[in-house]
Amino acid sequence: MRTAYDTVAAAYQRSMPDTRPEDPLDLAMLDSFIASVSGQPVLDAGCGAGRISRYIADRGGRVEGVDLSPEMIAQGRAAHPDLDLSVASITDLPHGDASFGGVLLWYSTIHLAPADLTRALDESTRVLVPGGYLLVAFQSGVGTRDLFQSYSRHGHDVSLERYLRTPDQVAELLVARGLSEQTRLVRRGNAIDQDDQTMLLHRAGTV
Repeated sequence: MRTAYDTVAAAYQRSMPDTRPEDPLDLAMLDSFIASVSGQPVLDAGCGAGRISRYIADRGGRVEGVDLSPEMIAQGRAAHPDLDLSVASITDLPHGDASFGGVLLWYSTIHLAPADLTRALDESTRVLVPGGYLLVAFQSGVGTRDLFQSYSRHGHDVSLERYLRTPDQVAELLVARGLSEQTRLVRRGNAIDQDDQTMLLHRAGTV
């Protein structure tokens, strides 16, 4: 996955520099997350080139972004030199327990096999403060998607697989980690991405 995103980083940044690909409903969920966190620090876990970190920061959020791909982070730092973006894996976050009021997993778990998804959710929960919020977005459904053809059309020879999961499957994983569901949005696919899109906003328990 790191190699694939290093390969496509520059093209990705050119084609998706900001939130224009997002539906207004997607942005409404992000706005709700930002409002819920209410000024506490946010971790954009799997931030890519920082376009969602930019969105959060422009709305007054205190955000830090991490991504597995050094090239994605390089693109992000060039585009957003004022943002705190660094290389790290969402399955092994370099942060202490209870460091963030909010954790964002914005389409950053879609390439994770089940065992890696488990580790990513464990880590995201670990770094949340009691009462903190986690927002996860993903293409939902059943099975997998081979993304080779999607990237080959743009001249990139990369191997990358997307895992589809149902909203209930992911929600159950979060509830099992002590988070309670606050809001669920399931948006049907469109011409850009035919898979359904799911956003789940959950809250950690309080001590």
